[in-house]
Amino acid sequence: MTEGRLTMSNQLPPSWHDLLAHETTTPYWSSLQDFVAAERQATSVYPPADETFRAFALTAPLDVRVVILGQDPYHSHGQANGLCFSVANGVKIPPSLRNIYKELQADCGIEPSSSGDLTTWARQGVLLLNATLTVRHDGAGTHQGHGWEVFTDAVIHTLGSLRSPIVFVLWGAFARKKASLITQPEHTIIESAHPSPLSAHNGFFGSKPFSHINQVLTENGSAPIDWKIPNS
Repeated sequence: MTEGRLTMSNQLPPSWHDLLAHETTTPYWSSLQDFVAAERQATSVYPPADETFRAFALTAPLDVRVVILGQDPYHSHGQANGLCFSVANGVKIPPSLRNIYKELQADCGIEPSSSGDLTTWARQGVLLLNATLTVRHDGAGTHQGHGWEVFTDAVIHTLGSLRSPIVFVLWGAFARKKASLITQPEHTIIESAHPSPLSAHNGFFGSKPFSHINQVLTENGSAPIDWKIPNS
C-alpha cells in the first residue's frame, strides 16, 4: 500500500468512512487510490490533496439537507477547492458560478458576492459534491472513468436511501442521470439545465432553485438555507 493511498483514504472523515465502509474495501477503491497517487507524482492535479474530501469534511452525513451535484473540479491552477462550483477567495469567479449568482439574485434578491467561496453553504448542510473528485491540470474529464464515479454514485445512493428528507439538485444532463440513485419518496429532486453559459438560457435561468429548496426545507420542518455569500 502506497503512502499516497494511505493519506488519501484517511482524509475521508470517519463519519463518512463508516457510512461508506462497503466502498472503501473494494478493489476499485484500491485502484483509484493508486491512480490518483501516481497522477499527483507525475503532474499537477486539482484540488490539492488536502482538499480532495473537503465537501465531506464540511458536511457530515447526518447534517446533509441539500446535495448539489457537479461533474468535475475546475482544472485551472488555484481554482478547485473541493466544493463543486466553488473557488477560493480572491480567485476570479468562473462563468457557471456567475450564472448561479445571477439566478440567485433573480430568485431571492441576493446581490452577487465578490467571493466565489461557497463554504458557508456547506456549513449549513449543503453537500457540494463533484462526481469526480480530482482532475489533471490539462483538461476537464481527465480523471473520469477511474473509479470516482462509482464512489460518488454510492454516496448519492446511500444518502438517497436514508429516510431523513434531502433535497437533491441536479443541474444538466449528466447530473440528471443520477436521479435513479435516489430511491426514497421522502426526498425531493430539483432538476434543470446546467448553469454553464452554453446551457443556462435553456432552463437554468428562471428555474428558481434556491427558493424551491428553502420551501421544501421549511415544509419538512428544517431551517431554510441562508444563501448569501460574504464578500471577499
